[in-house]
Amino acid sequence: MENSDKKPKKLSFISIYFLGINAVIGSGTFLLPAKIYHEMNLMAIVVLLLTAVVVSMIALCYADLSSRFKGSGAAWLYAYHAFGRFTGYELGVFTWFLGCCTLGAEIVALLTTLKSFWPVLNNQTIYYLLAFGLIILFASINFFGRSLVKLVNNISAAAKMITLLIFIIVGAFFIHQGNFSPIIPVAATKGAGPFLQHFGAAFTPIFYLFTGFSFIPIAARQMNNPEKNIPLVLIAVMVSVTILDCLMMFVAIGLVGSKLSTYSTPLASALGNGIGKWGYSFIIVGMLISIFGVAFSASFNAPSLIASLANEQELLPAWVGKNNKHDAPWVGIIVTAILTGVFVTQSYLFLVSCTVLASFIQYVPSILAVIKFKHSNEFPNHGFKLPGKYTIPIIALIVSCYMVTNFTPVTLLVGVVVAAIGAVLYIFMDQDPAMEEMEKLHKEFLDKLRHNKIKF
Repeated sequence: MENSDKKPKKLSFISIYFLGINAVIGSGTFLLPAKIYHEMNLMAIVVLLLTAVVVSMIALCYADLSSRFKGSGAAWLYAYHAFGRFTGYELGVFTWFLGCCTLGAEIVALLTTLKSFWPVLNNQTIYYLLAFGLIILFASINFFGRSLVKLVNNISAAAKMITLLIFIIVGAFFIHQGNFSPIIPVAATKGAGPFLQHFGAAFTPIFYLFTGFSFIPIAARQMNNPEKNIPLVLIAVMVSVTILDCLMMFVAIGLVGSKLSTYSTPLASALGNGIGKWGYSFIIVGMLISIFGVAFSASFNAPSLIASLANEQELLPAWVGKNNKHDAPWVGIIVTAILTGVFVTQSYLFLVSCTVLASFIQYVPSILAVIKFKHSNEFPNHGFKLPGKYTIPIIALIVSCYMVTNFTPVTLLVGVVVAAIGAVLYIFMDQDPAMEEMEKLHKEFLDKLRHNKIKF
């Protein structure tokens, strides 16, 4: 007899790690080195390392928070317990918005890369048909729950790490020492103002390389021992990606030097310049796998996020959080696919800017939640505790606020519009939980009266 109560297996530590790798290493790793080098030359490696350190401080705040809660939702769940229902709801809307933006950006990057091989994609109709087809493909895979998600995710993450490792190892044999000059652009040496301008222009795209870490705790309830495993995975992913990115940048500069800033596909062109056409083709294939992996990871996390808003604290109607027989949030998958369908009609750079904005909006309340919980001793840690009390959260908060200086008025307007729409929907959807409980008790009382179960 088949056991109908058998629950789907939860994600193991290694599966969560690969999910994190997929969330972080994406199109930016393969497309942004040209922009980063253009702004800071060889010094870009130092800026990359510094950015990785400060972003890791934000990630450590998430590690601290994820050790306090085992529920799904990540940033919105932390804000809910720290600052109340409305703050948690608004942050949940922005985090879901972030997931859909990321998914849309990666699909656009994937199709833009494919245009160099398939000129037919320059036809707008065919381009959008393929874009919508990819959205449907990701949704279909996620409908079958964690088993298929885990398989696709692990293969994709392993493939992209192998691609970067081969680029680093093979490319290291073709480095020319003369390519490491100049160390810094002449324009950046004209004073503190020009230097900070170049630094900021490099900081923003480098920051984008790491933003995916915040997706790791979103599907906590679908993971084994989340309070212990998620903090460890966050740290492991940030260390792994930092090492890979620094080595990648060093080898890329060593292969082509100042030419790096002129390439639209910098890593592929750099390796192709060193060892020939097959090197270019190899990196392009790895790049496509990497972008596919981040898109797939976002397609898994975003539906889990919106479902958690309904299931964890009933911030959305219960039907939004419904799961199918494969334990997949099928309503969340559908609404995520619809919004992503709108986003793939936009440009890559616009979606990247929206992603960074949404990241900033979820980082600040999350960091403040760490400070509040440390001060109040609410929700004790399990498995990981952030050292140094307030030092790391304060540094992380300063870094997050620095991001504001790099937002354009259009990007900020998008943030205001999303917040306003979310607030309006909240007013119409929200009901006082206490009032709901009273109505429930009143209904039970009337039912008992009708069935003569209460005597006076």
